[in-house]
Amino acid sequence: MTTVTERDVRLLRDALGPLRDREKVAERLLESSAKHSFDPDKELDWDAPAEDGKWFWPPELVSLYDTPLWRTMSEERRMELARHEAASLASLGIWFEIILMQLLVRHIYDKPVTSSHVRYALTEIADECRHSMMFARLIRKGGAPEYPVPRLYHNLARVLKTASTTPGSFAATLLGEEILDWMQRLTFPDERIQPLVRGVTRIHVIEEARHVRYAREELRRQMVTAPRWERELTRLSCGEAARVFSVCFINPQVYENVGLDRGQAVAQVRESGHRREVMRSGAERLTDFLDDIGVLRGTGRRLWKSSGLLA
Repeated sequence: MTTVTERDVRLLRDALGPLRDREKVAERLLESSAKHSFDPDKELDWDAPAEDGKWFWPPELVSLYDTPLWRTMSEERRMELARHEAASLASLGIWFEIILMQLLVRHIYDKPVTSSHVRYALTEIADECRHSMMFARLIRKGGAPEYPVPRLYHNLARVLKTASTTPGSFAATLLGEEILDWMQRLTFPDERIQPLVRGVTRIHVIEEARHVRYAREELRRQMVTAPRWERELTRLSCGEAARVFSVCFINPQVYENVGLDRGQAVAQVRESGHRREVMRSGAERLTDFLDDIGVLRGTGRRLWKSSGLLA
């Protein structure tokens, strides 16, 4: 297979225009990291008590919002469900970030260790370590349990971490980051929300903006330079990841833990037009990007549609 040099890449284009120089992108991201990085242990007031009457998650983003079951629930029970769903999403975030850290380490293993590209990847890994600890601390502070993903998908992720190709890794990274990021952008400015949750989501949104940029630039590069078989595999693996993500997004144990019938709740979430619109809106910016660079094609696109994240 012919090796693609940096000079070759600079001459290549995709639907979004010319590919950017990898080192220059990394240098800009490193500058941003130096100016806008946070230590959650010091930035946030972890000792402050929760404020009465404030939500742990925006009600419009709670899975049962505007369903028949939601309309029968008291405000207290709705807020309790939101607290448990916030813990479920934080648990999901930790799972994704641990996977991402391993994928990033694999990505840079054969790269020049003194490059800005590798240096930024290491910076991002450090960010993700802090985010995972921050989310874990938020779960404990909120008083809800941890909500791990089902064992099947936990073990399937071992295959992803071990066998994923580079473009597949970055496509999965964006899937895990961008939908949660969209929700958090609605959360941190919302004065109805607990101050600690707002602080956590604000830090995550600011730092994840760099991570998304890094992953998008690298996925664009890989979808231009990777061999055909690898691009086709990326389309399939990305579609399957979307399906798994939609299944794992909220652990249905949250319904039982607030005294609801699990089967009834799951069925109403599945039928909810509001929930479907929330998930598609959260994924829209990502799906537009993936469509532009040629990821959403063939069977992969059909898997995305079956996930409910793509109309």
